[in-house]
Amino acid sequence: MNVFIVEVENRAGQLSRIVTALGSAGVNITTGAGLGLSDSGGFGFVTDDENGARQALNAASIMFKTVPVVGAMVPNAAGGLAQAARKLAGAGVNVQFVAPMAMRGQDTVVVFGVDDAAAAKAALGELAADV
Repeated sequence: MNVFIVEVENRAGQLSRIVTALGSAGVNITTGAGLGLSDSGGFGFVTDDENGARQALNAASIMFKTVPVVGAMVPNAAGGLAQAARKLAGAGVNVQFVAPMAMRGQDTVVVFGVDDAAAAKAALGELAADV
C-alpha cells in the first residue's frame, strides 16, 4: 500500500481540483491529510484503488509521488503517537506522511508514509498493524 503525495500552490481550489479528479474517476480516499505552508502546500492520501488514482491524477496533469505506508496501533493516550515516532526515528526511518486510518478498540490505527517500509515495520515491533 502507498500514500499519494501531491504538492500544490497554497491557494483556493487546489484541494478541490485534486479530489474532484479522483472522485470523478470513482476513486475513494480512505484517509488523507493536507497542510499549507507559506506559498506551497500538500495533500497526502491513501486509497483502495491505487491504479485508478494514478490514472486520474495523470489525466488531470496533477504531479504526485507515492511512498510506501506502514500501519501502527497507537494508544489513544497522551504520548501514544510519540512512542511510535520515536521508534521510527531511532531506526533512521524518514516519515513523509502520517494520518489516522481507523479505531480498533481503544487504539488508533495510524498510517505512516515512510522511506523504508521494512525498517519501519521492524522498528515498530509490537505496534505494527496491518492496514
